[in-house]
Amino acid sequence: KGGKSKHGKGKSKGSKKKPKKSGIEVDILSPAAMLNAYYIAHNAAACLEFRGFPWPGSPKRKGKKGK
Repeated sequence: KGGKSKHGKGKSKGSKKKPKKSGIEVDILSPAAMLNAYYIAHNAAACLEFRGFPWPGSPKRKGKKGK
């Protein structure tokens, strides 16, 4: 009860450099990518959303809560 908070102090974010994107084109229809999509997506809309093409009007997914 000495004024201590339950949560620890957050770490300050330093200036992190973003990794440069290489000029390599990735085929999202390759056999390896399709196998990955088969295991992570439940339907076509989910597959497109994972690949960066969100479905119009789809509800936003909630992130996991951290402790």
